[in-house]
Amino acid sequence: MNRQIRVSGKVQGVFFRKSTQKKALELGLTGWVKNEEDGTVLVEIEGDLPSILAMQSWLRLGPPNAVVENLDIITGEERAYEDFLILE
Repeated sequence: MNRQIRVSGKVQGVFFRKSTQKKALELGLTGWVKNEEDGTVLVEIEGDLPSILAMQSWLRLGPPNAVVENLDIITGEERAYEDFLILE
């Protein structure tokens, strides 16, 4: 199962990517996270539905100091990622 999630709000400069990576690995998810030029953070995750739903719930709050305003969630094609990476 694959989800692409765009997180908007105060989500850059607050360790959002590193915290997202840590949470994804805890949940056994694969994929990536990266900052976008428009100030959002884009996350692509793959895994089982309970883990994906847990990650979506976590992303609604984000790490301390983040202020999440919105999540845009799209179901995507599985890509068989092997790890969860922070992309530049």
